[in-house]
Amino acid sequence: MSVGIVMLVHTALDRAEQAARHWAAGGCPVVIHCDKLVDNKTYNAFVTSLSDVPNVEFSTRYRCEWGTWGIVAATQVASEMMLNQFPFVRHVYLASGSCLPLRPVEELVEYLEERPRTDFIESATTADVPWTVGGLDHERFTLRFPFSWKRSRFWFDRYVQFQRTLRLKRKIPNGVIPHMGSQWWCLTRQTLSAILQDPDRPDYDKYFKQVWIPDESYFQTLSRQYSTNVESRSLTLSKFDFQGKPHIFYDDHLQLLRRSDCFVARKIWPHADRLYEAFLTDMAGAMKRTEPNPGKIDRIFAKAVERRTRGRPGLYMQSRFPNEDWENGVTAAPYCVFHGFSELFVNFESWLTKATGARVHGHLFAPDRAHFADGHETIHGAMSDSAISRNYNPGAFLTNLIWNTRGERQCFQFGPADNQKINWRISKDHNAQISVISGAWAVPLFKSNLNFIDIRKMAAELQKIENDHLKVLRSPFAKARVRIWSMAEFIEAPMEPLQGILDEIGPTQSRRLSEVPKMEDLAGFGQFLQNLKNQGMHPHLMGDFPVDRGTETTNKPPRKPYLVQ
Repeated sequence: MSVGIVMLVHTALDRAEQAARHWAAGGCPVVIHCDKLVDNKTYNAFVTSLSDVPNVEFSTRYRCEWGTWGIVAATQVASEMMLNQFPFVRHVYLASGSCLPLRPVEELVEYLEERPRTDFIESATTADVPWTVGGLDHERFTLRFPFSWKRSRFWFDRYVQFQRTLRLKRKIPNGVIPHMGSQWWCLTRQTLSAILQDPDRPDYDKYFKQVWIPDESYFQTLSRQYSTNVESRSLTLSKFDFQGKPHIFYDDHLQLLRRSDCFVARKIWPHADRLYEAFLTDMAGAMKRTEPNPGKIDRIFAKAVERRTRGRPGLYMQSRFPNEDWENGVTAAPYCVFHGFSELFVNFESWLTKATGARVHGHLFAPDRAHFADGHETIHGAMSDSAISRNYNPGAFLTNLIWNTRGERQCFQFGPADNQKINWRISKDHNAQISVISGAWAVPLFKSNLNFIDIRKMAAELQKIENDHLKVLRSPFAKARVRIWSMAEFIEAPMEPLQGILDEIGPTQSRRLSEVPKMEDLAGFGQFLQNLKNQGMHPHLMGDFPVDRGTETTNKPPRKPYLVQ
């Protein structure tokens, strides 16, 4: 007994010829259906090129278009020719011109001879199929599809909507339970002949002509009617992406295909010379005998699909870039934002760098420029400190900074005088650790030498901006790790919050924090706030700050007694 190969061909006829010769050399008769869209001159040359190969026949040609009945009709006529002209064939294997045998033909023949009554066809009910793409699962069997999805997409969609609106449904033939699966199957003579010679075939054909993508449901459904032993799997390795399009295998997939241990793979790139040379070979150069196991490479394909659909955290793909919240993570790594710390402490950036080993920047979104650490004008990724280029897209500036410096914790200062367009992006980023001392923006104004009327005006504007920022940070949509202290609350006991911040960053030292960075001299700051109140501006973000409160009023440790002789 032998295996008959039915090939559906529409392009890359030179590769189809090569595959047909390989099948025939292995003792398998081949019946080829060539798409009617192929011009007669090309088709005749193809037939002539295989005229010297015995047991290769050509069937009546049909016009084959994706998702239409023509593919099923082509399979039917080629299968009928196979069964009629080659009575010794026990199994019929459906393949395409882009299919490539991965193992010697003799192994496939032996494998099927050991399973003489087993049909290999992927066949599952619509309720059990999670991979239908396009929003049509059971509806493809109950609606009519007279229009081509590819050529007449407008009318296809409108007619589907029309049927849904009027609740029009077709009746499924009695005894038929719709199943779906891969188009590429291997059926026994008994099952295939029963399908093709069924007295009710005209009714089944009439029904399936109006089914969407019938080549994935016709044989898959009817084989359940007649087969006594169905293995719901295909012997052909075919993988599909998230859009339902088949993966194409190239030369660099050689080792991947070897690991699958499958008999046949599709879709092979026509110019993959290395693959054709490696697999269309003799027994000595073929793969080892083993059970086909495409699951061995499913993990790789799953990762590829995830990479394509979700991408890498913090690295934006062109397909997702314009769409808010489509990213797989706003940024690539954790980072820290300090709001009000550089205003309250002297040389805070230097102290934090020494305490944590992180790279601590100044105000990256300051009006004049991006203040990179150590005064650099550029940073990794050729990122400039130019405020003009940064403000063109502040969100992309931040994500590029974190991506280009991943592996090193980044920290930067932020305040109400900075570019506020970054607020929502930071607050919705689970990688952000945001620490805020509200009202600390008033310290530089307090120490400035400006006219008080100008100070009052600036204070009112900065307080409004910071208040809006705090609302964003407290929003239910915020995902960042946010901690907010009022200025009065923070300077009351700065050691504990600073220790918590350093612990979260990851301290470089095991000992506890022994000293805080030097705080600005706040003598007279309480009176400054009172003066703002007296001028009609209410500075409420600093907390309850008494008029006589300042750094000089804090309790000083008692001097040690000494003896004078």
